[in-house]
Amino acid sequence: MNRLRVSWINSQIGVLRWMDALAAQLGRGPRVAGHLSTGLKGEREALFQLRRMGYTVVARRWKNAKLRGDVDLIGWDGEWLCFIEVKTRTGRDIAPAEVAVDRDKQEMLQKMARSYLRAFPERLRREVPVRFDVVSVYLHPSGTEFEVYKEAFGWA
Repeated sequence: MNRLRVSWINSQIGVLRWMDALAAQLGRGPRVAGHLSTGLKGEREALFQLRRMGYTVVARRWKNAKLRGDVDLIGWDGEWLCFIEVKTRTGRDIAPAEVAVDRDKQEMLQKMARSYLRAFPERLRREVPVRFDVVSVYLHPSGTEFEVYKEAFGWA
């Protein structure tokens, strides 16, 4: 990926972080529970990190009215269509963040992926390579740390 693109992506996330800090100073931060706010920040940070890595993100917080849950991010990594679960923490615990993607969460993501793929022409559904990635985001006062697990799990 060229430096200009990465620089542009870094500028975008820098402006968004500055706006968050300004909103917090003015007491106009998001009106959601703390853990939800942390999750939203982590998803946004992951979005920009994946873009730096060359992903083309096509959906964020994708939902289907008939199914429970959502897919944090959906994007293309080369020829791969990726369904991405983001787990965010403000510190490192004994268990890493990605451990929270348990069997139930995996099954929910697989159902959501099948639903998403139904919008594709039938021929493409069979030909598009699909994978499930997990991104662990650690929001530290000194900076943000990422761990990206490509093909974290497969189809059931």
